[in-house]
Amino acid sequence: MISRVVLITEIIAPYRIPVFNALARQSEIDLHVIFLAETDPTQRQWLVRKEDIRFSFEVLPSWRQRIYGHNFLLNWKMNAALERLSPDVIICGGYNYLASWEALHWARHNSVPFLLWAESTERDFRSGAILLESLKTKFLRECHGFVVPGKSSSDYVRNYVVPARNVFTAPNAVDIDFFFKAAESARRGTSRNRQQFNLPDRYFLFVGRLEQEKGIFDLLDAYDRLPVELRSQIGLVFAGDGSARSQLEKRAAALNSGSIRIVGFLQREHLAIFYALAEVFVFPTHTDPWGLVVNEAMACGLPVVCSTAAGCAADLVMNWENGILVDAGNVSHLANALAKLACDAQLRSAMAHASRARIQQYSPQACAAGMANAVLASVQVQRRA
Repeated sequence: MISRVVLITEIIAPYRIPVFNALARQSEIDLHVIFLAETDPTQRQWLVRKEDIRFSFEVLPSWRQRIYGHNFLLNWKMNAALERLSPDVIICGGYNYLASWEALHWARHNSVPFLLWAESTERDFRSGAILLESLKTKFLRECHGFVVPGKSSSDYVRNYVVPARNVFTAPNAVDIDFFFKAAESARRGTSRNRQQFNLPDRYFLFVGRLEQEKGIFDLLDAYDRLPVELRSQIGLVFAGDGSARSQLEKRAAALNSGSIRIVGFLQREHLAIFYALAEVFVFPTHTDPWGLVVNEAMACGLPVVCSTAAGCAADLVMNWENGILVDAGNVSHLANALAKLACDAQLRSAMAHASRARIQQYSPQACAAGMANAVLASVQVQRRA
């Protein structure tokens, strides 16, 4: 029997489209996605390629404003959409917006299973305000089940006294086939691509928002601690944009030696080239629910230096197999990891192969299968009730 599934998520994120396409292809799922907004221009610069979408969707009318660093997004017509769609199951990506609470209320009123797609971890930066925590607790306790990307998020929701049988894993994924093929193509044109993008012959790569909590200044300091001779051989490239970019540029310019480039935001076609020509991917974040850039780097065949604060660390990075785990904020450990990988080509090669092998488990199809499993289990419980 086919289950009508409504999935609610904030914006049309390019990395989610392959997952939703795969979910729509599941034989027992009739998928419709409700986006609360098309994009968030204050935070995202990526292109929204609607021509890649192969699932039914709509974008709710909305009003967005960023006030004192807080993101306010208000929607209307959520109840009308749910009444029209009459879902058998709702999957909701988050609890931060009023529309999420509207959907939860509608589900409870109509006896429809409501699954929270939760990526939070214990290492996320959260306000800890009593009111917000109590509201979140109330929301979580009203949910019938949870879809999580991996171990860290599973542990987080279990802290709210959630039974293991109500937690389903849908491993976070990117289009690994795209990144693998794009990286292979980029390597075939290594000289041309290095010249076109003015890239060092060897470099460490960071990809992400240029914000202090992403550990970018830790990475800069760790690079500065490398021996001068080593810095003369291998550069450091930051790909991304954010409020800390100008400060990062000033501090990078003050370093006495080494090659440091800050290239700004890249669309995925160019991003794959930067991954492909790098030697090591570095993700020193202090807080991140997951870190899909690690998935992308691994799909491109890179060893990974990753902080344990990243939600993906417990699932994707096997210490000294496909990368090195470091404590967030520990510049000395980060510098040691960079030096070790920079000086050991054999270790880099072994880790690159291990990254390619491990990331195969984190495909859009695997994520879609996890979601479908959560849906079918919830429908069965509902029918028995």
